[in-house]
Amino acid sequence: MVKQKIVLRFPPHLVEQPTIYHLIKDFDLMVNILRADINPKKEGRLMMELSGEELNYQRAVEWLKEQGLRIMGLEQQIIWRSDRCTHCGACTVICPTEALAFNRPEMTVSFDEYKCVVCELCLKACPARAMETLVENANSR
Repeated sequence: MVKQKIVLRFPPHLVEQPTIYHLIKDFDLMVNILRADINPKKEGRLMMELSGEELNYQRAVEWLKEQGLRIMGLEQQIIWRSDRCTHCGACTVICPTEALAFNRPEMTVSFDEYKCVVCELCLKACPARAMETLVENANSR
């Protein structure tokens, strides 16, 4: 059983295709959509977690590439720059998955990248700009 978080980049001509349907129906994968930014006739971005049998996952990835989608790994797409962090806790209030946590009694912020779903709310909330996104630099698969 494989479980991977990935980002799909859709070119404009593929945005309206039933990609998720095919991943579920044709490749027997479970799809958990984490975030989507898809507009008709424009480029789209879909962050999701795929899980299922290894062979089905590999076949699905090959099919996605054949369709013309760019596939990137979701690992380390939000980076916490601890050297910039002032530990104010503003990001922890807005983080929906508690990937950013305020530790008491130390009064420090910590970041668990495995809980992060790259919602990017922390980017706007952090006054010290200690959060960075690496969506464009993610590892291609």
